[in-house]
Amino acid sequence: MEARVARFRLGQVVKHRVYPFRGVIYDVDPQFNNTEAWWLAIPEAVRPRKDQPYYHLLAENEQSCYTAYVSEQNLLPDETGEPIGHPDASELFSDFTDGEYRLRPRAAH
Repeated sequence: MEARVARFRLGQVVKHRVYPFRGVIYDVDPQFNNTEAWWLAIPEAVRPRKDQPYYHLLAENEQSCYTAYVSEQNLLPDETGEPIGHPDASELFSDFTDGEYRLRPRAAH
C-alpha cells in the first residue's frame, strides 16, 4: 500500500461526511493503523479504504464528547469557525484562532 499525503492538518476542525459530529484533529496516520477487527466491524457497504490517511479526533455530537478514528474520505472541513466543546482540547491545544487550534509544544509529535 502506498500512503498518500494528508489533506487535513493537526488542529483543524472537521466534520464527518455522513454522521452528525465534528472534531479537531490531534494526530494522523498516513494509512490505516487500527485493528483488523475494528475495520471489519464497519459494514462492508460503507467500509473505507485502508490506503488513505486516518485521523484521530477529539470529537463531539449533540449528546457527548469522545475520540474518533476517521478515514480521510469521510471528513470535510468544518466551516462554522466555532471551537469544539471537547473537555480535552485545552490539554492538547494552546489556543483557537481563525478557526484552527494550535498544538501545545509538549503535545506535538
